[in-house]
Amino acid sequence: MRPDIDRIEAAAATINQIFLNTPQYVCESLSRALGCRIVLKVETLNPVRCFKGRGTEVVLARLQSRGDTTSVVCASAGNLGQALAYGGRLRNFEVTVTASAAANALKVGKMRALGAKVVLVDGEIEAALQAALEHAERTGAFLVEDSKNLDTCEGAATIGLELAELPYQLDAVLVSLGAGAMATGIGYALKCRRPDVDVVSVQPRNAPAMTLSYRAGRAVDPGAPNTIADGVAGRYVIPEVLDDLLDVADDALLVSEESIKEAMRLLYLHSGLVVEPAAALGVAALLEGPGRYAGKTVATVLCGSNVAPKDFETWIKKS
Repeated sequence: MRPDIDRIEAAAATINQIFLNTPQYVCESLSRALGCRIVLKVETLNPVRCFKGRGTEVVLARLQSRGDTTSVVCASAGNLGQALAYGGRLRNFEVTVTASAAANALKVGKMRALGAKVVLVDGEIEAALQAALEHAERTGAFLVEDSKNLDTCEGAATIGLELAELPYQLDAVLVSLGAGAMATGIGYALKCRRPDVDVVSVQPRNAPAMTLSYRAGRAVDPGAPNTIADGVAGRYVIPEVLDDLLDVADDALLVSEESIKEAMRLLYLHSGLVVEPAAALGVAALLEGPGRYAGKTVATVLCGSNVAPKDFETWIKKS
């Protein structure tokens, strides 16, 4: 495993307090609807409305301690870029974000509002990553590659440390899976602190790269993603992150677009929370497998709420 529990515990001390100790509670109304005791870990109540600030804070703090650069670049569908821009502004880093020209306009606008220079490129997130790499080579900026950069995984792992402090038995945690930083980080921390907890990653059936790779034990390219969950819509697998996932995940599930929408609707109805599609994957998995955790205590991480109001209203509307 690339993560290290001592580094993760130390990382918690470097992260801006605004991203730490987020609410984690049993939602009784949603529990009744799902037939299990559901713990919501809410990562949306911060200035960038997602969990990514934990990882970017670790990246920037470690760069700052070395003192070798004040310029960073990343490729992002929106959330990583917002978090990097927010932390960079506070720590006096110049932040450049490359993004697909088809990226969520709301997220692009927020990245710019937080002070990032946003460069839009034709193609999907992989084209944006190539542009970020070229920018780093040309300017000397530090490339923050989500999940591949271990700091992003160890920052996300602090969520696992907090879940491990719940004062009751936890049977499983359902974690949204994209490139893998959150699933591997949380999974590793829980396996260190509560090894009896099942760690289950969840990904859209229409963006299944990491899940199919997990099941095959090697990198698989399933083709271009086609999901409303843009925050987890990568196509290519990072081999070392896949190795980490194979070490910590007990299972990897895929869910439909309709289940994702219904999960968003239920979270809004029962908890009053607006979440983006990527944050609803855990609840979607419970909808598709209602008997698996019947009567058990299951946590899921609501990892982001950066969704355009019109899109949200459309997706949660009953047909």
